[in-house]
Amino acid sequence: DAAIVTPSPMENPCAETGMQPYDYSQVLCMSYLFYEAQRSGPLPADQRVTWRFDSALDDGSDVGHDLTGGYYDAGDHVKFGFPMAFSTTMLAWGVIDFAEGHEIAGQTEYGRAAVKWATDYFLKAYTANNEFYGQVGKGDIDHSYWGRPEEMTMERPSYKIDEDHPGSELAAETAAALAAAAVVFKDADPSYSEEVLQVAKELYDFANNFRENYDVSIEDAYYYYHSFNGYGDELCWAALWLARATGDDTYLTRARENYDEFDISGYLGTLGWDDKRGGVFSLFWLLTGDSQYSDLFVAYLNWLKNEADYTPEGLVALSDWGSNRAAANVAFMALWAAKNGFDTESNQEWARRQIGQMLGDNPKYQSFVVGYGVNPPEKPHHRSSSCPSLPESCIGAFNNPGPNPQTLYGALVGGPGLDGNYTDDRGDYQHNEVACDYNAAFTGALAALAEIS
Repeated sequence: DAAIVTPSPMENPCAETGMQPYDYSQVLCMSYLFYEAQRSGPLPADQRVTWRFDSALDDGSDVGHDLTGGYYDAGDHVKFGFPMAFSTTMLAWGVIDFAEGHEIAGQTEYGRAAVKWATDYFLKAYTANNEFYGQVGKGDIDHSYWGRPEEMTMERPSYKIDEDHPGSELAAETAAALAAAAVVFKDADPSYSEEVLQVAKELYDFANNFRENYDVSIEDAYYYYHSFNGYGDELCWAALWLARATGDDTYLTRARENYDEFDISGYLGTLGWDDKRGGVFSLFWLLTGDSQYSDLFVAYLNWLKNEADYTPEGLVALSDWGSNRAAANVAFMALWAAKNGFDTESNQEWARRQIGQMLGDNPKYQSFVVGYGVNPPEKPHHRSSSCPSLPESCIGAFNNPGPNPQTLYGALVGGPGLDGNYTDDRGDYQHNEVACDYNAAFTGALAALAEIS
């Protein structure tokens, strides 16, 4: 197709702003650019990532539903609904509670667009009451292909949850994402806000009334996004987001019931796609003002600052897989705490250092954000950006010793091992993959830092 020719190389559309010590506004812009690179389906006229084109236009054809759209998960082309929903909840949270930082950086519209790209897809995936498509693509088939999404020919099966095969984590997290989106669009697009809120309520009821681990019903997800700690935290989290979006105290009551039933209190780890507990404490406090929750929240933040492990460089070491993501997620929590009056100075300073580790505040001055700063990653584990410009073939791209031909601006790579070691290696997906959930809370943290810089 003569129309599909990649202009090369693509310039970074996110201008420097001069913000110090790091250009949080520029990186925030770039982070939203990364989500444009992850888009599946027919692309809009205002698409800024010029080496991406329409793709996966048959998604859902195997089940007779239009399931085009949404985001490719990581360096691959599966649409995994559970982490996509968590990423969306976190993006929305950043747009809501760090609105000023978005305004300062001129990113409010891009933030809303990033959320809506996912929520539009979730609305399509909700095909009937208590029926929701939670995955398109099969992990092993997808992962055996190294190439562009525009040229995929493999089978892309669609997987759903329903009353006979429920999936409480998936339905509840999608409910949380849609409820958070309802807050994002409350003034900007009231009718859309009402639409997503109605589906959020129905999905929460589905999650709560028909209980089962989602990866029992969508077996393929078990191998990639297994729910290790069950669905109690997701049920509680979804109820809290619905309470926030509706102002209806019955959702707070249901959140308390979920909280007590699943004994959500103890917490040492990271906030992430599998574990919402840190977020549960903070939202409970926000909505109730109850010190029962703020005490847990503060204890958690103090554990992170004073007792958790760190890499030799100073990155809080919560996961050997996607260490930057784990640190960015808790840095977001610390910045949210600071904004809400909890140990403002120490939480801001700690979070600034954590995000700084990712932007170059480390002994090697190395940035872990593609296209930004000193010595940034050039070979992220990411299929489409590793391919040369169309119409050239992508065969052999994985083993190309040079940089990825397309710069995946704004992508946060997995990051160093717990020993601090990091190599920019396309084959090392543990440390050099990128993913929608890696950038999600990181995006909000950048907006928070833009507010206070």
